[in-house]
Amino acid sequence: MDLCLYSSSPSIRLRPGTIHGMLWLQIHFEAEHWDLLADGLVTLPTADAEALRHDAIAAGLQVSQLPALSATKRI
Repeated sequence: MDLCLYSSSPSIRLRPGTIHGMLWLQIHFEAEHWDLLADGLVTLPTADAEALRHDAIAAGLQVSQLPALSATKRI
């Protein structure tokens, strides 16, 4: 997957999955945000993330949208 979108109610977290995904994100965000993007620490409002997802798919990227990441339970 080039981009992964994780539900993080009420927003969506972005994580690049490939260099193509990261390069595509760099086209859409200013350089000051690139480190946060690379680390998967950027969240967007749901509507903005949906628009970004549509743009990425139209550009030929493979995008996955996953439910929220949950903390693992230690036994």
